[in-house]
Amino acid sequence: MKLRIPASWAPYILVSPFLILFAVFGLFPLVFSAWLAFQSWEPTSGIDSMRFVGLDNFVFALTDGWFWKALRNTLWLAFASGVPQHLVALPLAVFLHRSFGRWRGLFSGAYFLPYITSTVAIAMLFGSLFSTDYGMVNQALEALFGMEHINWMRSPDAVKPAVAIIVFWRYVGFNVVLYLAALQTIPNDLYQAAKLDGANAWQQFWRITLPGLKPMILFGVTLSLIGGLQLFEEPFILTNGKGGADQQAMTVAMYLYREAFDFSDFGGASALAWIMFGVIALLTWLTNKAFADRRVQA
Repeated sequence: MKLRIPASWAPYILVSPFLILFAVFGLFPLVFSAWLAFQSWEPTSGIDSMRFVGLDNFVFALTDGWFWKALRNTLWLAFASGVPQHLVALPLAVFLHRSFGRWRGLFSGAYFLPYITSTVAIAMLFGSLFSTDYGMVNQALEALFGMEHINWMRSPDAVKPAVAIIVFWRYVGFNVVLYLAALQTIPNDLYQAAKLDGANAWQQFWRITLPGLKPMILFGVTLSLIGGLQLFEEPFILTNGKGGADQQAMTVAMYLYREAFDFSDFGGASALAWIMFGVIALLTWLTNKAFADRRVQA
C-alpha cells in the first residue's frame, strides 16, 4: 500500500529543510541566549550548574567600566570608518557611472574585491604596511613629512585610526557597488530634461541624483551602522585579541567574546549581546527617522 501525501502538504515539505535548519541553528541559539542572559553559568560545570540570577548580568554589564570603554571604542570606530565610506563611495560611484559606461562593472568589481577577501589576509597585509620599522606607511610619512616612525599597534593614539583605515578600505567598495546599482534605476530622461532647462552638473547631482539615491543611502548607512557596532574580526586579528595599547581597539564584540571564552561567563556575555541588540535597534531607528521624508503634505 503506497502512502499518498496530500498535495496541500507539498509547499510545507519543500520548505521544511530550511525551517528545520533555521530552528536548529538560528531560532534555538537566539532563544537560548535570551534565557541564558538571566542565568549564571560556566559551561565547564555542566548544564545543571545554571543558576537564575534575574537582572544581575544586565546590572553588572551596565555598571562595568570596561563595557562603557568598549562601547566608546566601538562608536568611534563605527563613525570614523563608516562616514568616510559613504563620502567617498557616493561620488566615486557617480564618476564610474558617468565616465566608464559598460566598463563600469570591471572597475566596480576591482573596488569590491577587498570585501570578499579573507580578513586574515587583509590583517596580515595591513600588519605589514603598518610595521614600525619597515612598513610602507611609516616610510611614506617619513619621506613626505619627516615624521618619526609610529608603532601603530602599540600606541594608544594610533591603533584606532589604523583599524578605522582598514575597515574603511575593506568596505568602501561594497558601498560603491550599492550606489552603482541604484544609479542605474534613475531614468536618464530626467538628466536630459535638466540639461534642456540649463541645469549644470552640480545642480543635476543635487536635484536628481541625490534624491534618487536616498533609499539606497539609507540602506547603505544602516548596513554600515550595524556592521560597525558588530566590528570584531579586524581589531581582533590585528591586536591578537587583546584590544591593542590601553585597550583602545577593544570593541564590544571583542569584550563579549572575552567575557564568554576567556572568563567563562556565558550569562554575562549573553546579557551584553542583548544590550547591544537594543543599542543597534535604537540607532537604526534614529537613522531611519533622520532619513524620513519631512516634506509637509498638502
